[in-house]
Amino acid sequence: MSIAVAVIGAGFAGIGATIRLKQKGIDDVVVFERGERVGGTWRDNTYPGAACDIPSRLYSYSFAQNPDWSHTYSGSAEILDYIDSMVADFDVARHIKFGHEVTGLEYDEKAGEWTIRFAGRRRAVRARSVIMAAGPLANPSLPDIKGLEDYEGHVVHSARWDHDYDFAGKKVAVVGTGASAVQIVPHLVKQAGSVKVFQRTAGWVLPRIDVETGEFAKSIYRHVPGAQSLARSAWYWGHESMALGLVWDSPITRVVEAISRLNLRLTVKDPWLRRQLTPDFSAGCKRLLMTSDYYPALQQDNCKLVTWPIARIAPKGIRTVEGIEHRFDCIVFATGFEVGKQGTPFPITGIGGRVLADEWSGGAYAYRSVAVSGYPNLYVTFGPNSGPGHNSALVYMEAQIDYLTESIGLVEANGWKALDVRADVQAEYNEDIQRRLQSTTWNSGCQSWYLTDDGFNATMFPGFATQYANQLREVDLQDYRILVHSDAAAVATPVMSG
Repeated sequence: MSIAVAVIGAGFAGIGATIRLKQKGIDDVVVFERGERVGGTWRDNTYPGAACDIPSRLYSYSFAQNPDWSHTYSGSAEILDYIDSMVADFDVARHIKFGHEVTGLEYDEKAGEWTIRFAGRRRAVRARSVIMAAGPLANPSLPDIKGLEDYEGHVVHSARWDHDYDFAGKKVAVVGTGASAVQIVPHLVKQAGSVKVFQRTAGWVLPRIDVETGEFAKSIYRHVPGAQSLARSAWYWGHESMALGLVWDSPITRVVEAISRLNLRLTVKDPWLRRQLTPDFSAGCKRLLMTSDYYPALQQDNCKLVTWPIARIAPKGIRTVEGIEHRFDCIVFATGFEVGKQGTPFPITGIGGRVLADEWSGGAYAYRSVAVSGYPNLYVTFGPNSGPGHNSALVYMEAQIDYLTESIGLVEANGWKALDVRADVQAEYNEDIQRRLQSTTWNSGCQSWYLTDDGFNATMFPGFATQYANQLREVDLQDYRILVHSDAAAVATPVMSG
């Protein structure tokens, strides 16, 4: 089986890329999804309280706007419904093959095609172009804590929630205080007999004002041309301005911190608890937490914050470094995902047998986050250094999708074998990215999932979302080697796809 484009993953990126390819007239597209339904991280994260901390009108594609968002911030079920609606509205379902877990990619230089192999399937697939759309938030991460395998109680990860487990009356531990934890804890406090939250580092918290969208407003969004785009633009520029305080440490950073401290003082009555919940790093260095429910939940009679470091997991619970063993019926790990800052999720072999995992062993890198030299016609969504610290991930992702679909369109329209980004251009781009990152809050000294163990930032983009999108508005062919088939005539004037 040989196809024009293979898309790996049927989450936001994979569905969006397929839609844009179809709109370019490229219909020979197959989406390979390891699961049994679409949705990616929003299919997997069904824990109580799961929601996006970016407004719904901004956490959606500009080419597939939704007038029916029920609230300012949507829950996971509504976001999943939105993804389902895109699949239906743009006729994407016929392109998807479920139950196909990719185990390896290998480039055939002579044919100019990628060979794609799958778990449990003898037959491989060949494709001229491949879009890696699996995303960074695909595989749950359990902390490396001694004794985890000895625990005799129930274990739940936020990204693999056990809806059959009854928390009523149970003694529950929550490990982690990040974006998922602050959504989970308020719900567990209402259900469980007791909840202890194990905090390694306090985070900066701002209140999340979630307003229901009335029917009148929905009617305007449905029937008034441009109303949705105007609202989306307002949210966009509001978040874009936050870069001045979150991407770089500036006087505006102090304003963000002052608002957060005021929120903490007004919400938490006990001075000692306030002290435990006060961060010791600049706002923006780690992900800002948006919640109005977390602080009140911590002050309920059946909830306690534990700040002693965890020494090990014991058979009956968690032992902290001061020697106390806390016993639990269940431990909930809200510890995030195995974000690909190094290596690759499966072997990827490019030109001359080069292996991408080896090249990324010291930290992932790419040209404009999308392409890697030596791996022709291979594109990555939400790739290295495309993480937003202040705006919607969908803004960055949409820019990437439009860029890679333009690149693929050029290859298809001109009959080229492939486009391969030049190594010198890629190196120059990444040297500039790493230089600019040194002045950002993320590289200011705190430990976060943005950085590798030795401090290399392969995750975040050091600038405004507008800057990121602008660099991807056009495919600059002088930054690429154009590979042609051996029997093809030299290409004098490329056909520009439009």
